[in-house]
Amino acid sequence: MYYKSTRDSSLQVTSATAIAQGISADGGLFIPSEIPKISMEELQSLMEMNYQERANVVFGKFLTDFTPEEIAYCTSHAYSVKNFETEQIAELTKAFDEANILELWHGPTCAFKDMALQILPYLLTTSLKKNGEDKKVVILVATSGDTGKAALEGFKDVPDTEIMVFYPEQGVSTMQKRQMATQEGGNVTVCALKGNFDDCQNGVKKIFTDKNVKEKLAAAGKMFSSANSINWGRLAPQIVYYVSAYVEMAKRGEITFGDVINVVVPTGNFGNILAAYYAKNMGVPIGKLICASNINKVLTDFIETGTYDRNREFYATCSPSMDILISSNLERLLYLLTDGDDKQIQEWFGKLSTEGKYTVTEEVKAKLQKDFVGGFCDDAETKKTIHDFQEKYHYTCDTHTAVAVKVYLDYLEKTNDKTKTLIASTASPYKFSASVLEAIEGKRSEADEYEQVAHLAEVSGLPVPQSLADLKNKPVRFSEVIEKEAMEDYVLNKLGITE
Repeated sequence: MYYKSTRDSSLQVTSATAIAQGISADGGLFIPSEIPKISMEELQSLMEMNYQERANVVFGKFLTDFTPEEIAYCTSHAYSVKNFETEQIAELTKAFDEANILELWHGPTCAFKDMALQILPYLLTTSLKKNGEDKKVVILVATSGDTGKAALEGFKDVPDTEIMVFYPEQGVSTMQKRQMATQEGGNVTVCALKGNFDDCQNGVKKIFTDKNVKEKLAAAGKMFSSANSINWGRLAPQIVYYVSAYVEMAKRGEITFGDVINVVVPTGNFGNILAAYYAKNMGVPIGKLICASNINKVLTDFIETGTYDRNREFYATCSPSMDILISSNLERLLYLLTDGDDKQIQEWFGKLSTEGKYTVTEEVKAKLQKDFVGGFCDDAETKKTIHDFQEKYHYTCDTHTAVAVKVYLDYLEKTNDKTKTLIASTASPYKFSASVLEAIEGKRSEADEYEQVAHLAEVSGLPVPQSLADLKNKPVRFSEVIEKEAMEDYVLNKLGITE
């Protein structure tokens, strides 16, 4: 299987090259030339496998230039109890009758990004070796809170790599900021940006595709790659957990094997729900894909109208990892929905860059609405959902999972669609202790973050993840804040590359 660019269908590279490069030189995203199929018989056989073994099967269909031994090496090192608090890796829980919750946050940084970023360093270093590449790899990351810490943790002290993370100064939670500011590792750099996540993401993309910058890096024996979800090596592992969740639901008797399920995903950058779309098109019996947004509801509006418009007020919310107005992975979906029309993709995303908006054709909108439903809620509704869910089901949601729960309940009320549903839970409530406690108790606490963590443990009964508890005594290593226009110079200076 080869990988094409969403902006140049004539391009063909191996999965190893797609993972190593991260993004195509033309600014497009790499996408597999076809979606491989998984038969119902093959799917059923996964029921008797553990998470690593299921991952081997799925990766084997997408990474066809990797040997089975190379794939097994990557999965065995990434998906182990050394890295995850649960043997299941992705924990399936049942909070209420209509739905199962897929907890994707039992990794080292307590967020769903660990599911991909624990394995990406292995996929990347294996890809470089396969390509005979001897340059030092520089990983650039833009984060709205979770990707940054997960990438830093995954790549810290990995030989022949350096990783640089940019986050919006006022756009992450106190705990997320502390996770990044105290990051250990000799090859890591963290910097705050005066701006929002889209400024971070746009800056990283601009540096990636700047020919002059790439030439300077090459002269210094270095090359760029990405740990953001623009990298196919981030998206492929996310497909795994939807495939695994379906067979796990069947194995536990939550559904009869072959039953269709709906999937609800809280998302801002669209990668997490796109992975579910890939699982569906592989052959996993998935019905509706319910896209849950906070008040930055650019995706909800797009699904309902066919117009993507980032020209709107940006809100800093209690679910900061979804505070995004430019959803990068939507480009991959639209490439699929246009049957690979790279010229159309260039036109739409050119307009997004210059005018801040584009409108898809009626045909594409119809295809979109056939599979996707959009919904949103504001902070008040998010916090009410946390409170009510805790009261009724004794289940503590973080501020992102609560958005998904609220959007699902709204969908259920509107449609009466009783299809069994899988809700993606993307972060531990301890990453957003202040907001979760405020939601449960109805008042904002003035205690410091660690006192709030301790109090949330009393209220919820959930054990505090050790990785978060340990942060209290770690020294702050990174505190720089720069203007968004200074990103390129900052990167080059940190890499020791001067004019």
